[in-house]
Amino acid sequence: MIDIDTLPPLSAFPHRIPVEIRFNDIDILGHVNNTVYFSFYDTGKAWYFKDIVDWEIDWRQVETVIANVECTYMEPLMFGEDLVVGTRCEAIHDRSFHILQVIADARTGRIKSACRTVMVSFDPATQKSAPMPDRWRRALERSIALNPINPDESR
Repeated sequence: MIDIDTLPPLSAFPHRIPVEIRFNDIDILGHVNNTVYFSFYDTGKAWYFKDIVDWEIDWRQVETVIANVECTYMEPLMFGEDLVVGTRCEAIHDRSFHILQVIADARTGRIKSACRTVMVSFDPATQKSAPMPDRWRRALERSIALNPINPDESR
């Protein structure tokens, strides 16, 4: 479970992309449907990966898969809001890594949702987890080293 009391502020997520809410993202209650958040988070992950690696990613080649996704909804997202998705890697293991993301008001930094994704290195031939490729480990380690989370920095 994501502990919203220890969630880092938006400033701890230097990789940010704007979110554009479309007409079909809005549900009958007038806010963004909860399933759409995952699309926003996936877009944030894709741009984060593209920006941290030093090679051209072949999106048709499977190297990692999502093993678990957890989303916490803190405030509704409304059409017309100026929102961003912040993304960072928070842990690296032998075969997996954890991505922490937030959706926040771009002007105030107020966090409206948080997401933690566990991604696993994957071998399509065996259909099993695999050791993380060195190039991915280096890219993720560089990303963490450039943007460490200060433990005193919480919402």
